[in-house]
Amino acid sequence: MADGPGSSVGLEALRRCRLFARLDEGRLAPLAASLRARRYRSGETIFHQDDPGDALHVVTAGAVKIVLPSAEDEEPAIIATLRPGDFFGELALFDDAPRSATAVALGPTETLVLRREAFLALIDDDRSMRHALLSSLADEIRSITAHVQDLHFLDLPGRLSRRILREAEKVAAEPDGSFRLAWPYTQAELAGMIGGSRQSVNRLLADLVARGLIRVERDVLVIPDRVALERSIRR
Repeated sequence: MADGPGSSVGLEALRRCRLFARLDEGRLAPLAASLRARRYRSGETIFHQDDPGDALHVVTAGAVKIVLPSAEDEEPAIIATLRPGDFFGELALFDDAPRSATAVALGPTETLVLRREAFLALIDDDRSMRHALLSSLADEIRSITAHVQDLHFLDLPGRLSRRILREAEKVAAEPDGSFRLAWPYTQAELAGMIGGSRQSVNRLLADLVARGLIRVERDVLVIPDRVALERSIRR
């Protein structure tokens, strides 16, 4: 389902999005006017790997997982979980290649969509906008590189703890210094994020709970002491 987001809603979404964080108000306004809202049901596929790519999505509500499909008897690899302020599909703004992964809504989700044609029309004559966007993309590449380093250099317990800590980076600390994370993932999905099995993730989560490094309260994961969890990671 699609409709216009309204200029104020679109502007606020762009301000929260890292990709556009370096742009001033004057450059954000025409971008906001080009956005279109989309709503997705829980579990609905936003696009499939190898679909034609022609638009960027900015998450405004809910969450989206980016997955690499695998064989039928294996869990797909979850390469990213995105929340409001995050974006995906950005490569479609720059080339005509098909989608490199599949995007699926985690719960009821809303995104704002920027089509390639609208994006290119806006940056054709604005060199500073191109520079700002390329700088933001460079930040994203660094983030992806850090994720690859985790997969290569950390053991499975370390990858699990690091994944939890990366989720904590997206929320503010509570007054007591703890972090409370909305936790919609199944153990199979979490296993797909860190390259493990569901059974091993179940065992490792239980160990973190037993050591007091995390608590699980229904759909919320609590980190009582972020520094202690960080120190538990062995390289």
